[in-house]
Amino acid sequence: MPKTAIYARVSTDRQTEENQLLALTKWANSRGWEIHEVYQETDTAWKAGHQKELARLKTDIRRRKVDLVLVWALDRMSREGALATLSLVDQLKVYGCRLISYQEPWTEAPGAAGEVMYAIAGWVSKMESQRRSERTKAGLARLKAQGKTLGRPKGSVDRKRRKRRNYYVNH
Repeated sequence: MPKTAIYARVSTDRQTEENQLLALTKWANSRGWEIHEVYQETDTAWKAGHQKELARLKTDIRRRKVDLVLVWALDRMSREGALATLSLVDQLKVYGCRLISYQEPWTEAPGAAGEVMYAIAGWVSKMESQRRSERTKAGLARLKAQGKTLGRPKGSVDRKRRKRRNYYVNH
């Protein structure tokens, strides 16, 4: 029986991983796969270094603690394009680990055709991310043109203390 892990990610703290976790757990149970670990993120994947749970998952895969990773959809792993998606899948394969997506059943198919499909899925994820970004920027530009003030109001203060990040350590 494979040592199975679930990787669930949402992009904002206004979303929840629960929908992904419920479906993936039920799916794993129906196949007789025991979940050994769950990796959950509530953070954007837009900037490199933000996916701490993905980094922890990769470390556990290198340590051979995980044989199978279940995700809701491939774009939960990366939206950086075909090369990043193929690279991630290849990294997992090196350690004998498979990545299977609930939304993309073709990820279970063996053979070279799977690599083409991963590349296409990676490209589609990147295009979707770029379109979403363009729509957001267009909406902000429209609001600004209408005279709306964007961002934090002058004089506002944080309710919680901000975490300072050392740019040179993270990049």
